[in-house]
Amino acid sequence: MSNKPAADNSPFRFCVAPMMDWTDRHCRYFHRLLSKHARLYTEMVTTGALLHGDQPRHLDFNAEEHPVALQLGGSEPADLAACAKLGAQWGYDEINLNCGCPSERVQRGSFGACLMAEPKLVADCVKAMVDAVSIPVTVKHRIGIDNNDSYEFMRDFVGTVSEAGCGVFMVHARSAILKGLSPKQNREVPPLKYELAYRLKQEFPRLTIVLNGGIKSSDEVRQHLAHVDGVMIGREAYHNPYWLASVDRDFFVSDRPVISRDAVEAALAIYGAKQSLNGVPRHSIMRHTLGLYRGLPGARAWRRSMSQQPAWATL
Repeated sequence: MSNKPAADNSPFRFCVAPMMDWTDRHCRYFHRLLSKHARLYTEMVTTGALLHGDQPRHLDFNAEEHPVALQLGGSEPADLAACAKLGAQWGYDEINLNCGCPSERVQRGSFGACLMAEPKLVADCVKAMVDAVSIPVTVKHRIGIDNNDSYEFMRDFVGTVSEAGCGVFMVHARSAILKGLSPKQNREVPPLKYELAYRLKQEFPRLTIVLNGGIKSSDEVRQHLAHVDGVMIGREAYHNPYWLASVDRDFFVSDRPVISRDAVEAALAIYGAKQSLNGVPRHSIMRHTLGLYRGLPGARAWRRSMSQQPAWATL
């Protein structure tokens, strides 16, 4: 008997997390070559950057990236509504609100993980976005912040925000320590408490609960999918990207053959040549692919060639 979970084509079943400085449009194009169904997320974009900055630079993406979500950072309902509308007009499939980033810079902007202390404000933000767009509005959050790390704290946060129209929650199953730990430490030091996300799904069966944090294998994904609706993979998807090539076969209703690394290289060569016409440096694309041959003979040579060789024709 197979240990594969029941097939499900929910777009939230397997997601690649938004990661600052990593999940730009070139990274997402690369990941989409590997999986047609994994849901992809942008880096967090602040409302200020969108409303007062270079909108095409922050919002442009490749049509092949769908389904793709725009993650926003902010805490002003009107600004978030305006940015959500921009995202919908640009063609994104989802707007995600960041309530999980613990960095001091983000805290100074009064958004990210510190918003978990203000569920009514988050609910106002969500309602403003829901009223502005017809695509899903979702929230990514932690299980708690600082000493507020009880299940009841998270439950009340999710309950309040869901009443404003949010039906999908991405739960990073660690607390965020807002003072004293760096963002990197906040991804490693606070203990993972998957059982709290499981309990959340039990208490809110109508909500879509997606689990994030420390997941590194398909076997772990299967175990979690027995309790929640989806998983969100972060660093492992970036450092070991070829894992994504088996996602459609293992977790979705898909007969698509697993793409070979050679085919990925060929597609990247075509993509890179087109992007070079727009002035995109080769390194901006290929830096995301350094883990393509992870664990195989020749992996070091691949990393070296992607870092040193300048011409697309050498792929």
